Amino acid sequence: MTITDTQAAVSTDDPFSTEILEDPLPFQQRLREAGEVVRLEKYDVHAMGRYETVRSALVNWQEFQSAAGVGLSNFTREKPWRPPSLLLEADPPHHNAPREVLAKVLSPRSIRALEPMWADDAERLVDDLLGGPLEFDAVPELAEAFPLRVFPDAVGLPGSDRDHLLPYGDHLFNTFGPENSLVQRGAQRAPELSAWVNAQCSRESLAATGFGADIWAATDRGDITTAQAPLIVRSLLSAGVDTTVHAIGAVLHAFATHPAQWEALRSDPRLARRAFDEAIRLESPVQTFFRTTTRDVELDGTVIPEGHKILMFLGSANRDPRRWDNPDEFDLSRDPSGHVGFGMGIHQCVGQHVARLEAATLITALARRVRTIELSDRPRRHLNNTLRAWESMPVRVTLA
Repeated sequence: MTITDTQAAVSTDDPFSTEILEDPLPFQQRLREAGEVVRLEKYDVHAMGRYETVRSALVNWQEFQSAAGVGLSNFTREKPWRPPSLLLEADPPHHNAPREVLAKVLSPRSIRALEPMWADDAERLVDDLLGGPLEFDAVPELAEAFPLRVFPDAVGLPGSDRDHLLPYGDHLFNTFGPENSLVQRGAQRAPELSAWVNAQCSRESLAATGFGADIWAATDRGDITTAQAPLIVRSLLSAGVDTTVHAIGAVLHAFATHPAQWEALRSDPRLARRAFDEAIRLESPVQTFFRTTTRDVELDGTVIPEGHKILMFLGSANRDPRRWDNPDEFDLSRDPSGHVGFGMGIHQCVGQHVARLEAATLITALARRVRTIELSDRPRRHLNNTLRAWESMPVRVTLA
């Protein structure tokens, strides 16, 4: 890092390089130490890594807009590869009605009815898995298997081709970064996967009950238009699977490497939801999002021009020692509320209650049957421009 005469630090690091995507923590520490705002020379964007700065930008949609895209691409200058999300890539007033409808559909009260059914599904999945060898890969067998088992049903998705959801979401989150090899690799299947996802969003394709049907019912009430409804359903399918899969992977890895915390959970299963949020804070499955300035904005003596991209490092903010004691530790005695792993403000993840329920039911079912869980081999990362994920996580368990 170097300091210019405007007092803004300049970094020559590439946060989308393989090295940093594999292990972002040293870079994030440099970013936080350099200042409140740092210019990334390679992309000519400004970056934020400190908790208070990131949190303030997340809630300040008036100056840091999402409507120009939450990736490196600027929608005011470039055409997006798909119609922008009405939730993630829109600001008031266009954001308001879709957000209000989906917030009601996915409210804690609305999803409470799913809890008994999902708990039964989690018990069956765990029982089937533990009926076989007690060494297995926790990513496909648990982290991917459970969300793909319960979430599409809750949306009302037909039963076939659900394996399309993960590569579609993976490519979508890759496109928020630069057009590197990760984007180029996913682009080969993007038209096919995008067409499949779009086809699932019509009223006729969805079951008569479920989140999708509830969204379409809002068109009958006049809360949203028939043009908006399929885009809102698409938001569920775009961001409702990958992020939960990687969040469950994060909490499983945390427990596999912190046996005392696993024992604490087994002693008090009520800690399951706290464990999920602490893992979100620690690992931050969604590592970054961009915003775009709506006017000249001054931060820490640096003027960021209107129309300039800002890269917010959520993962860095969630490990900022200015906000968290022992931030690199997974600690169930900590209150992790306030983390920015789900965003903050009007664009905070509207599906976070669903993700918590999925994770908590799976973790609780696992804790009832498993006395110990540990890594049996070195886990392997799945690289993505936006997401922090595991490709493989070999574990060994002993039964309770």
